[in-house]
Amino acid sequence: MCGGVEYSHHGEFIKAFFPNPHAALPVKTRAGSLSLIPWGRRDVQAGKLPKGGWARLESIHKGVWDKYRPIPVKIVVERFMEKDNQGTSHWFDLDKNSFIQGLLVKSENEQRVYVVTVSPDDKQAIHDRWPRIISHVSE
Repeated sequence: MCGGVEYSHHGEFIKAFFPNPHAALPVKTRAGSLSLIPWGRRDVQAGKLPKGGWARLESIHKGVWDKYRPIPVKIVVERFMEKDNQGTSHWFDLDKNSFIQGLLVKSENEQRVYVVTVSPDDKQAIHDRWPRIISHVSE
């Protein structure tokens, strides 16, 4: 379900894992800006946005997220991590034209990004949920 990512930001190589309450994801909006946005919300964090770090594509289509003014964004990472049922980490590389789809949501002064998940069709998938990978040939 994408528990970690690796990316470069301003020349620094960063590993971010969802359990860390300071985890942020590099987000590129349709307008082309790139910034680090807090990754979801944990039980220990104040706020009104949903707890967790993921948004099912089905729930987005059903309008569950509409009250948070959702904006689709690209999460720009080099690779992401999934843990199998035994707790072993597996890393999956993305090519330079592929992104993880994110959902940027807002409530009052709070803003967070959630990884959009789908049912996997990839043979590498190790869970029943998988990050939605989108590809673009040109920007």
